[in-house]
Amino acid sequence: MRLTPLSKLLLVLAIVAAIYFALRTFVLKKDTTGSTPANTETTANGTNTNSNSTNPANGGGNAPSTNNGGSSSTAAATTPSFDYTPPAPVNGTLRGVVELGASGFNSFVARMDKDKRWKMERKAFGESLAIENMATTEDVKTGLKKYISQMFNFGVSNKDIHFVVSSGAAKSPEIVKISNALKEMKYVVNVVTPEQEGRYAFAATMPKDFEKDAFVVDIGSGNTKISWKENGVAKALEGSGAKYFQSGKDPQTVYNEIKMLAAKIPASNRKMCFIIGGVPFELAKSQGQPNGRYTTLKKPDAYSLEGEKNKAGLNIYKAIADGTKCESFVFDWDSNFTIGFLLGLK
Repeated sequence: MRLTPLSKLLLVLAIVAAIYFALRTFVLKKDTTGSTPANTETTANGTNTNSNSTNPANGGGNAPSTNNGGSSSTAAATTPSFDYTPPAPVNGTLRGVVELGASGFNSFVARMDKDKRWKMERKAFGESLAIENMATTEDVKTGLKKYISQMFNFGVSNKDIHFVVSSGAAKSPEIVKISNALKEMKYVVNVVTPEQEGRYAFAATMPKDFEKDAFVVDIGSGNTKISWKENGVAKALEGSGAKYFQSGKDPQTVYNEIKMLAAKIPASNRKMCFIIGGVPFELAKSQGQPNGRYTTLKKPDAYSLEGEKNKAGLNIYKAIADGTKCESFVFDWDSNFTIGFLLGLK
């Protein structure tokens, strides 16, 4: 059968169309099986799931960044918990102590046994009778009796309540007034030296299992105490405290001073630092509530706190970190140098 010119044209068009669709299907199939998608997924925490960006073999694998200003899981990973539980006292006795400090009153009730094992039972920070307008000695006595009764109610006997004046507060007019009132009430007011404070802080804070590897720092308002044990004897050094700005001291001068003191710690004792004091308390508090007695602090540069005292204390913390190259600073939520004072009593 002979095809008309029109039939030939339609046949050619049909063949061309068939070839076109065949080629189009082949090209699209090749494209979808051989190419890499342009977009990548991210997980809920922002992790890139593209293998090209996370697999070290592909030139990725960058270390995760640390959010220094918050408490993200990444930031937490840089400050592992210190999982240690001190031995509990056996058949212990309740003892109470009140620290008359440069920034107010701190009170503690601890249970202690004959082997100097202790456990904190009650603590109160920042209470100050000195700002309650106690004009006369009788006013002071009345306030003190009310304050002391809180320990009585908790179960502490009269003979086991003690008062300690920190070295940084001994010359304060308010503290002198309160000390005199306590003496009239037949209480002994114990004034300690900076060296004694350092040794007491060491006795209360340093776990025996770490004595050969670690040191203790107590950053107070009036002074900073650095202590460690060397040849079986506790050593203690004193430096500027977190309120050094009140006396016009230059931050760089204080940094250099503290760094030089920290450099005196033997190298064998720099593996870990147990740290206490007002500013370390604020640093630990900024990281959230603890699960136990200890919180591992972040690096000094990771903090941004308000207030002159906090900034000054942070400067001291940085000087100690730089001077020792210590990688682990562990804050003890319960310890205080006054606990060491109680441990030294018969």
